[in-house]
Formats: sequence, structure tokens, C-alpha cells
Amino acid sequence: MERVIAPQTIKTGIWRCLKAGVNPEFPEQGTPQGGVVSPLLANVALDGIEDIHYSIRYADDMVVILKPKDDADKILKDIQEFLAARGLKVSEKKTKLVRATEGFDFLGWHFKVQTNGKFRCVPSEDNYRTFRQKVKDIVNCSNYGAKVKAKKLAPLVRGWRNYHRYCKMDGSRFSLWRTAHRAFKVFNKEKKLNRYKASELIKKAFPAVSRSENSHVNVKGNKSPYDGDTLYWSKRNSKLYDGATSKCLKRQHHSCGHCGLKFMDDERVQLHHIDGNHDNWEPKNLIAVHHSCHQHIHTGKTGKV
Repeated sequence: MERVIAPQTIKTGIWRCLKAGVNPEFPEQGTPQGGVVSPLLANVALDGIEDIHYSIRYADDMVVILKPKDDADKILKDIQEFLAARGLKVSEKKTKLVRATEGFDFLGWHFKVQTNGKFRCVPSEDNYRTFRQKVKDIVNCSNYGAKVKAKKLAPLVRGWRNYHRYCKMDGSRFSLWRTAHRAFKVFNKEKKLNRYKASELIKKAFPAVSRSENSHVNVKGNKSPYDGDTLYWSKRNSKLYDGATSKCLKRQHHSCGHCGLKFMDDERVQLHHIDGNHDNWEPKNLIAVHHSCHQHIHTGKTGKV
């Protein structure tokens, strides 16, 4: 706990989580299953491991990027020594050395460098299989009608597509054409639906999500949303938007058009139509504002949000 730089109340909360155990039967073993304290403690314990060699880490999952001239054994030894000083060790079962051209899975994605040198990222086989099974369970459930199925599928599909929006998602598999076609056949069998109504439900069940391959914006170095660098974070967040929103953000120097403050991670950016006409998408009629500012604007004008 000495490594945790936080108010005493937060330290107390972390300590209680540690003493809670994995489950009531084993109150003195490990942290709660699925608890947020596990990745938090992983970040505390592993802070600085990135300095050993260029790598990408998410909580306790880590990928070390090697070049042909790098000594993999020495780097692994340095990592083992770093972990040993903190009472941790490398999982030999999960650790392996692979060529980039062979590909590897990380956080639900499969990364690979093709023979032509082009980088490719697609959903991993396990991730796709798990998602497809969830879709099947809903589509094949006889307790639901097509409308209910479409309503349940929409957030599942939207979430999966959003998670993989920076991957290569074309083709009949990852574009979900096959899955949607299978769902259409099931929907179309209902007596109350014709093929046109079934098609409309499929569009609702499989909502489109904008995607852009390999355009994810990495966080620079050891930057943190709490380091006070509002300029960096507002610019980075601006890159996560496209179209009219992106143009407004650049024109406004990444500041809110209403309050003038920089945009941060904790609030969505929305477009406001100055003349109130939502069909008028002229650049001069649009400003990017915080979600709360947008609410305030409309509350001040109409008396309701």
C-alpha cells in the first residue's frame, strides 16, 4: 500500500476490497471476482514496467514489441526481476514469443503483419465465437418475438462493432452479413411479418457503426487524464470524432463553443445548431459544446431540455 499515492479514504477502500476475498467461502484469498480493484492494483504494481522495453499494457496484460536485434531473453529476465521485487512472476503458460507475421491475440483482437508488410487487426477467434453465440442464443430463443429479439440484439451488436471499430471489419464474416442473414430467415418465418418488415427489424437489430481501420489514437507516454494537461487531452479526444464534429473542434481550438473550457474525457461532445434548425448543417450554424452546456442552452431557450 506504500506505493499507492491517494487519499486515505481511497486507501481504506482498496484495503477493504483486498480483505473481502474472492468469494464468501474464501474471505482471505485474493481480490473480489470481477472487482475494479484488481486492474487498479495491477496498474499500481506494474507502473514503470514499460521503461524496460517498448511495450503495450492494459492492466496485467502486456505485449512487448521486439526488433530483430533485441535480446528477448535479457528483456524477459529484466521483466522477471521487476516483478519479483513486487512479489509477482511471469505466467509461463500465457507467455510466448511469436513473429508478427504469425499473429497474436490481445484484448479480443488478433494482430498480424501480412507478407506485404501491411498491418492488420481483426476480432480474435475467441471473441468472435463468443459474440456469435450470444447472437444465436437471442435469435433462436422461442420465448421472444422478432421485435423483442431485434431490441435485445441492437445494443449487443452496437457494442461489439464499437469495440472493433478500428479493425478490418469488411467481408461477410466480420461485417456480420452471414449472421444478419441467418437472423432474417428466422424473423421472416413469423406469420405476422412479411419480408419487408423483417428487413426493417434486421436493420434495427444490426445497427451500423462508423469505423476507420488502424486509426486508434494511442495515449502518449505516461499521460493521465488527471495530470492537468487539458490541452493534450482535449486535442486527443478531438481525434476520436469525425465529420462535422471534428471540423468544429478544430475551428474552436478544441474548446467548448458555449463555456470556452477544453473538452475532457468525462463528458461527451455534441453539436449545437445555432438557429435551432436541425436540417441546417452549414458549418457557420454549428458549434461543438459539452453535453451539459447543450442542455443548458436548450433549457435557457425553451424552459425544458
